[in-house]
Amino acid sequence: MKIYIDGRFVSRKEAKVSVFDHGFLYGDGVFEGIRAYGGRIFKLKEHIDRLYQSAKAILLTIPLSPKEMEGVTIETVRRNKLRDAYIRLIVSRGEGDLGLDPRKCPKPSIICIAGKIELHPEEVYKKGLSLVTLATIRNIPQALNPQIKSLNYLNNILAKIEATTAGVNDGVMLNEKGYVAECTGENIFIIEGKELSTPPCYVGTLKGITRDLVLELGENLGLKVKEKVFTRYDLYNASECFLTGTAAQIAPVVKIDGRKIGKGVPGPITKELMKGFRDLTHREGVEVY
Repeated sequence: MKIYIDGRFVSRKEAKVSVFDHGFLYGDGVFEGIRAYGGRIFKLKEHIDRLYQSAKAILLTIPLSPKEMEGVTIETVRRNKLRDAYIRLIVSRGEGDLGLDPRKCPKPSIICIAGKIELHPEEVYKKGLSLVTLATIRNIPQALNPQIKSLNYLNNILAKIEATTAGVNDGVMLNEKGYVAECTGENIFIIEGKELSTPPCYVGTLKGITRDLVLELGENLGLKVKEKVFTRYDLYNASECFLTGTAAQIAPVVKIDGRKIGKGVPGPITKELMKGFRDLTHREGVEVY
């Protein structure tokens, strides 16, 4: 494996950051997870744009242009001779001292890793996920806006621990008012008849790139597409439910808090959206080779 760190490609064994890097010390930095399918990097520009938006929000100046960052991403996949890959792009505040002050970190660090990921086994996409509602609520936008994909992922990690402890695949995170926000690392959708809906970003939801694509796919299928606030009651009574994310793609949900969703199997509209999404991933993207 070849990993990009600050202008050099090094082996996994050589890939190291300073213990004084504020990304390591404080989670001060931003990241993106990106996928490549069949030698094409999917939605690369959208991911790069979001990386720079996250960086701007935390006053982190990335020392490469977006076009240069695209080049780094492509070259990392190429050097690892991958056609299907999960890419992790990281920009940390960089090396500083033991204090919090980011002004003591003169040079941000850029890392790009390309490897493999399997968030859920293939069986999950055929049989569906089971979820529970979690006690850990989503970060409130007034404290740490979930729109920022920061290296401080502890909110999501604590939620994931809860879901794992409960013996289910994933969990639903509510916001401070009790409205559904998202899952531990994915957006959530429900289908009611011919209506496809997902929580709006202001409730504490990441504006997911797969999320936005699914909204487009839903419109193309003739569904009434909405961003709306909903509660657990709406989840329980949905005819279909699924999660979306770069790593997860589209994953059907068949049970939440012990309640069967719809008929308790992946629904027909979810399956149609899954097919449409997978077809797109193999037709579109930035060529690597």
